[in-house]
Amino acid sequence: MFSKINSIGLKGLDGYPVSVEVDAGDGLPGITMVGALSSEVREAQDRVRTALKNSGYHVRPRKVTVNLSPADVRKNGTGFDLPIAMGMLCAYGMADARKLESAALVGELGLDGELKPVRGILSLVLEAKAQGWNRCFLPRENVREGQAIGGIQIIGISSLREMAEYMRDPDSIERQEEVWGESGEEREDYPVDYREVQGQVLMKRAAEVAAAGYHNLLYIGPAGTGKSMIAERIPTIMPSCTRQERLEISKVYSICGLLPQSGALLSRRPFRSPHHSITGAALVGGGRTPMPGELSLASGGVLFLDEFPEFSKHVIEMLRQPLESRKVVLSRVSGKYEFPARFILVAAMNPCPCGYYPDRNRCHCTRQQVQNYLGRISGPILDRIDICVEAAPISFEELRGKSCQETSGDIRKRVERARKIQAQRFAGMDIHFNSEMNGEHIRRYCCLEKEDEQFFRSVYRNMNLSARAYTRILKVARTIADLEGREGISHEHLCESISYRSLEEKYWNS
Repeated sequence: MFSKINSIGLKGLDGYPVSVEVDAGDGLPGITMVGALSSEVREAQDRVRTALKNSGYHVRPRKVTVNLSPADVRKNGTGFDLPIAMGMLCAYGMADARKLESAALVGELGLDGELKPVRGILSLVLEAKAQGWNRCFLPRENVREGQAIGGIQIIGISSLREMAEYMRDPDSIERQEEVWGESGEEREDYPVDYREVQGQVLMKRAAEVAAAGYHNLLYIGPAGTGKSMIAERIPTIMPSCTRQERLEISKVYSICGLLPQSGALLSRRPFRSPHHSITGAALVGGGRTPMPGELSLASGGVLFLDEFPEFSKHVIEMLRQPLESRKVVLSRVSGKYEFPARFILVAAMNPCPCGYYPDRNRCHCTRQQVQNYLGRISGPILDRIDICVEAAPISFEELRGKSCQETSGDIRKRVERARKIQAQRFAGMDIHFNSEMNGEHIRRYCCLEKEDEQFFRSVYRNMNLSARAYTRILKVARTIADLEGREGISHEHLCESISYRSLEEKYWNS
C-alpha cells in the first residue's frame, strides 16, 4: 500500500518541500530508503522501526520502500523521522494519510517513540506556510518558535503514539493556540550602558556615527583604554529591531540551535566577539552541510574583532567580499548557499606588539616590528573601514570624575532620528543606510559647496586616497549631517569625516 506525507527540508537558511513516499508490499522483507540522503537521514529507518515497536505497533515484515522527493536534492537532519513513521503507519493501513494532505510533519524520534526538538523551525514553518498548508505538526519544545510565524496552525506533539491518536480522533488533542505578542518575545534589556563609560568622548562619538549610518569602525590604541568596553555597548544605541529583523536574526540562530529554550524571538541586537584563533569556516560559514558562521550570527548587530592583527591574515582577508555585498555566498557541489552578513564591523587593535607606539618613552619595538604588526591589516581591508579612531589613555581626573555621562538611551534617540531620515531618503529603494549608497546615490545625496569641493580635492591628492576611501568619506559626512538634522553636508561635517581617516597617514603611511 502506498502513502505520501508532507515534510520540509532545510537548505541553507531556507526550507523546501519534501514528499515522504512510503510503499509497503510483497518482496524480501526490509526497509530501503532512497532520495539523496545523508547518513543521519538513512539512520532514520532504525530509529523509526524501534520507535514503532516501543510505541506498541506491530509492523509485519514486508518490503518497505521510502522515497524522499525531490530525489536530486540532498536531505540532511533528523526532522524526517516523524513523517517517515507516519508514512509507514499509513502504508500498513493503521492510519489515513488523507487527513494529512494539508499538513506538514517535522520531528526527530527517540527509540521510545518520544519526539525530540529539531533546529531551523522558523525556516521550516515559513516554507510550510508558503506551500499553502494550514497545519504543522512539531515537537512540543518547538511549538512557541513555530507560532512566531503566524497564519498557520501549529500543533505540538510529544510522541508517536500521540500523533497516531490525533489521526484517529483529531479532537483528542486540544487545539494549541497562543497569542504571540510582546510577552512572547525576548526582552530587549541590555546589561550594559554608556553611562558607565568615563571619558573617551571621541570614541563614543565615533560609535554613534557608526551606529547611525551602519559604518564599519576601527579603534586603535594601547591596552586598557576602553576599546572593548565601548564596542560592546554599540548595540544599546542601535534602534530596536523591527519584527522582520527579529525573524531574520532568529532564523539564523534557530538553524544554529542558539535560540533560547523558551522559543522566544530574539529582540536584542547581536554582539558577536569571536576569538582571534577562529577558522575561516567558523567565521564566514561552511562545513560539510553549510551552516552560518559568525558573520551571519552578527547580522543585524555588531561583529567585534578584538586584537584585530592577531587574526590570521587568511581569515581577515575573507572579510573583503561580505563587507561589500553584506552577504556570504558559499558554492558547493550540492548547490549555492547564501547567508546574511548585514553587520557593523567593529575592530580593535594595538598600534604595535607592546601596544604603546608611538610613545617612545614606553614603546621599545623596532620600526620593522611596528611595520610588520600593522602590515597584517591590508590596504583593501582598511579601505572597507569607514571610521578609524585613536583610543587615547584616560586621565586620572576623568576616571574619578563624578559628572553624569550620557546614557545609551540619549544617544539612541539621536541615532533613531538619523535612521528615520535615511528611511525617508531611501524609501522604495533596495538600500536602507548611508553606508550602502552607490555612486549614483552619492552624487545625488552628498553634494558639496564649491569651496568644500576644492578643499576635498586637495585632501584627496595630499592623502593619496583611493576611490573607495573617497566615497566612504562622503557617506560618513552624510551620516554626520543626518545626526544634526541638516539637509546638506557642511564644511564641519566633511572635516569630521576626513579626520576619521587621518590615522592611516599616522600609522600605515608614515
